[in-house]
Amino acid sequence: MTSEAADLGPSPRPSSESRRHPPLRPVDAASLILIDRSGAAPCVLMGRRAKAHVFMPGMYVFPGGRRDPDDSRKPVAAPLRDEVLERLSLRTPKRFTAATASGLAIAAARELEEEVSLSLTPVSDNGAFRPDLSKLRFVARAITPPGRSRRFDTRFFACFTDETEADTSLHRESAELVDLTWAPLADFDHLPVPDITRTILRDVGSALKADPELSFAAPAPFYFSRQGRFLRETL
Repeated sequence: MTSEAADLGPSPRPSSESRRHPPLRPVDAASLILIDRSGAAPCVLMGRRAKAHVFMPGMYVFPGGRRDPDDSRKPVAAPLRDEVLERLSLRTPKRFTAATASGLAIAAARELEEEVSLSLTPVSDNGAFRPDLSKLRFVARAITPPGRSRRFDTRFFACFTDETEADTSLHRESAELVDLTWAPLADFDHLPVPDITRTILRDVGSALKADPELSFAAPAPFYFSRQGRFLRETL
């Protein structure tokens, strides 16, 4: 982990609606960046949040959501790699355990299944939810700035489609995500995406150029706000 944080400027300003909310403690969340590298350029699966959502309505995001209390207790087909567990544990409180880290990855896999109907569970498990976490890379962490109507401490995982047994052509919309699309990592400016999502897309694109396999031990950027400044550290 780097010892100093890079100052990226003022934190993005909340809307007038979100400024009416008192300070909130961020809740743990996870998101999964599914990367298709079968074509000439890598693409990632994104969907548009329904306009009825309070948080980021109408914006394109990756599948994801908050960690449920029982996610840490769900069985898995294969655990996270040790190097991924190590980086997930950086800059966390003492109560953060290996089970917590596993729960975050399980939450990302669960949300992928619930929101776009794609599963990380091996076919041999006959439909039971037992995701294979061994292919997940930890690629970013971001904490929603203060003043928002919802605040999340989100860990972003990445996985290549050819490393899963899921038929990615069978993805389906849900009440959470609609207008599913495979967005080229080099050309997503036509989509309305949150600022932090845009930043992480660029980070992942740069990481893929440097290492097409995305090393499991690679450092991950960590974005957060302090005293009105938007900061970046490396975990």
